[in-house]
Amino acid sequence: MKVLAAMSGGVDSAVAAARAAEAGHDVTGIHLALSRNPASYRSGARGCCTIEDSNDARRAADVIGIPFYVWDLSDRFHQDVVDDFMDEYAAGRTPNPCLRCNEKIKFAAVLDRALGLGFDAVATGHYAQLRTGADGLIEMHRAVDHGKDQSYVLGVLDQSQLAHSLFPLGDTNKTAVRAEAAARGLLVADKPDSHDICFVADGDNAGWLREKLGDRAPNHGGDIVDDATGEVLGQHEGTVGFTIGQRKGLRIGTPAPDGRPRFVLDIEPVSGTVTVGPRERLAVDRLTGIKPRWCGTVPEVLDGPDVTVQLRAHGGEHRAVVTVRDDGVAIELLDPAHGIAPGQAAVFYDGSRVVGSATIAATQRVDR
Repeated sequence: MKVLAAMSGGVDSAVAAARAAEAGHDVTGIHLALSRNPASYRSGARGCCTIEDSNDARRAADVIGIPFYVWDLSDRFHQDVVDDFMDEYAAGRTPNPCLRCNEKIKFAAVLDRALGLGFDAVATGHYAQLRTGADGLIEMHRAVDHGKDQSYVLGVLDQSQLAHSLFPLGDTNKTAVRAEAAARGLLVADKPDSHDICFVADGDNAGWLREKLGDRAPNHGGDIVDDATGEVLGQHEGTVGFTIGQRKGLRIGTPAPDGRPRFVLDIEPVSGTVTVGPRERLAVDRLTGIKPRWCGTVPEVLDGPDVTVQLRAHGGEHRAVVTVRDDGVAIELLDPAHGIAPGQAAVFYDGSRVVGSATIAATQRVDR
């Protein structure tokens, strides 16, 4: 099988490419150039999006003994990921750019080009497992190492994409991958993982958004108000600096009467009002999801002892009932969740199997 291995410059994608080649596939390595100006993205060798990463990927391909190319997808990345990130924050929502990159870039633009060039599949270093179900469809399951599992950010993939994907690391863990990389002579064996958003060079998301949005920003400041009393507790420089559930950086000074910390409960980008209150006011048990994507057959309802929803990339699972509607999905959380913001992704599981995903459009707080 002809396999295109996406090599970010990190240890995971390098070992995934090596495993694909060792399995007997005809493998070609590619690195995605996603920045229009590499100097404007995260500096240092971090495993994604820098010139150093491209060089690391090339050296790994040389060690593995496979051809290597760089594909420039910077315009597509800026349009589908960076612009989307800015638009969502400007509307008061909290997007996941890594999930959007998987949906629009790695398993859409790259896969489409790969198939057009005669490749059979794209291999990546994501930690997830693929299996053939009893109905003949390709199922995606959580990785063996649940602590490293990345099925959440892959929950946007449909059946046609899964049928042309390979995840060689789904049966292992990060410690073993690093040891394998060292044994194979790959210099990225000890390279640090990438965690921050790749296109925000210094990790200051709020500052980056204020600079990039400019006049597109929904406001240039507003009030921070108390949820219970309506009292104005302070001022801020723009709602893009806040996310639902945020505790630090509120700069409201005055302690709450009960001495407990406050959290961001609501963001209103038009008026510029940020509402804060106690943690228990963050609890939600009803979610509305839009733009659902299904990994296989579209269900009418997901209900059972093994049905769960994951609401953050590194968050826990919540038992749930998911009802599919013409305009999206209705999600009832049997285990209430805290700090859930519109714009985040809800990924649906039946046991370890990923059923699909949706974008959270609205939340409803637990009745008291």
